Amino acid sequence: MKQYVVDAFTNQIFKGNPAAVCILDEWINEEVMLNIAIENNLSETAFAVKNSNQYEIRWFTPGGEVDLCGHATLATAFVILNFYENTDEIYFKTIDNVQLSVKRRDTLYEMEFPAYDLKSVNITDEIINALGVKPNEIFKARDLLCVLDSPQSVIDFKPNLDKIEKLEGLLLHITAKGKEYDCVSRSFGPKLNIPEDPVCGSGHCHIVPYWSEKLNKNNIHAYQASKRSGQLYCKIKNDKVLIAGEATLFSESKLNIK
Repeated sequence: MKQYVVDAFTNQIFKGNPAAVCILDEWINEEVMLNIAIENNLSETAFAVKNSNQYEIRWFTPGGEVDLCGHATLATAFVILNFYENTDEIYFKTIDNVQLSVKRRDTLYEMEFPAYDLKSVNITDEIINALGVKPNEIFKARDLLCVLDSPQSVIDFKPNLDKIEKLEGLLLHITAKGKEYDCVSRSFGPKLNIPEDPVCGSGHCHIVPYWSEKLNKNNIHAYQASKRSGQLYCKIKNDKVLIAGEATLFSESKLNIK
């Protein structure tokens, strides 16, 4: 089985968010896919199988399967559009029958994802204790979104992963209004055995709707302030979030899976 590792949301290796990608002829056992993800020890390993004019796609973290992943979708599209298909647009279907699309626009790969419907959450002592700081606002959809007062607060944030794991939401995102960028964020997923996700595409399906409304603008240039860092060029389109970024190939390898 061939596997690619692609750094997403960057044009430099060792930056952005690395994802492993396996393009399969047919689906393999879920346990094997999870074991591959555990062996890779990246935040995401994507598996895709072509079915007619689209690809079915699934994503596994070292802690299990997830329903949506942005950077691994971008990485998978990069692999398919550069090594498998002679086209500039690819369509995916998730295990939940959600339709996704990715278009190549010059050096960018633009994904169309569903926007999450954010619900305001009370700022509790538990959340303040877990974060070590009092957020300005908190929202919840699939993940928990906490708004801090400055980009430096996001950059300097020191996560207590044991406490964060006990909070509601699959992942935790912290964000603040940016200076060079519209917004700055970081993402943490201890429930999925991901201490910090370097650049989280699905997280921006929470982050971008918030800042689009707050800043009263449809186009959001986002920066993820992890150690690896990455940039996302985002746009609100009705109930969708268009997320674009660059990608670069780090490696190609053969997995000895029988």
